This record gives sequence, structure tokens and C-alpha cells, in this order.
Amino acid sequence: MIALIQRVNFAQVTVGERVAGRIERGLLALIGVQATDCAAAATRLLERVLGYRVFPDDEGRMNRSLLDVGGGLLLVPQFTLAADTRKGARAGFSTAATPEVAQALFCRFVAEAQARHPQVATGEFGAHMRVALENDGPVTFWLEAHAS
Repeated sequence: MIALIQRVNFAQVTVGERVAGRIERGLLALIGVQATDCAAAATRLLERVLGYRVFPDDEGRMNRSLLDVGGGLLLVPQFTLAADTRKGARAGFSTAATPEVAQALFCRFVAEAQARHPQVATGEFGAHMRVALENDGPVTFWLEAHAS
């Protein structure tokens, strides 16, 4: 599984005219599911997202995690992260999980996140979403996790 995480001052996702999810200071995580992903990969990726040190300590070094600062977590499904872009001028999606598998793993990821962190908001799987954010830094990292 893939997470593109961004440290944000705020982020929100809108579906139609409805705000589906919003956070203040924290992490926006765009989540992609690959064809080879499984529940163990989802659990491992969540551990990385929650524990990845992207927030500054008292000396300004990125030594604090989302769990350390108690920030919000906005999870947005984004199948294009799993695209094959190695050649040509158009992405291929043979490396992405099927919609059914991706939705199940994304929902599992969200449920585990909600069980482990008090501030979790989400986008809507399969919907056309508008994502607004203020990236703090900017700080953006690409995280991957695979089943061991």
C-alpha cells in the first residue's frame, strides 16, 4: 500500500457541496492500494503513517509523530497512486487493486486508524472529491508498506 502524506495546517475533502472530512493541524494521507496488497500491508502502512516523524520538536527538527502531537488525520482514497507510469504518456492501472479489493483495504485502514487515533476524518471511496489543504513546510513524504 502507498501513502502520500503531507504535514498540514488544515485539510478538507468535499464531495459535491458536502464537506466529507476536515482536520486542523495534522496529516493528509492520500492512500493507494496495489494489486498485491493485503491486510498486513494496511496494518504496516498505518503504523508508519501514525509513527512517521514529520513534526518539529523544540529544536525545530522533525522528531515528532502524529501520535506525539495529537494532530488530525485525513485519509483520502486515491487509486492513481498505484498507477504504472514507467512509460508512455498515459498511466496504466494494471498494478492497482480492483475497486472491490481497494475499497475493502481502505475501509480496514480507516477502521484501524479510528481504533488507534482519536482524530480521523476521511474522503469517500469512489467519489469525485475536491481536496483543499495548506501544506506546512512544505513537508510531503511517499510511504510504502508491503506484507512481510
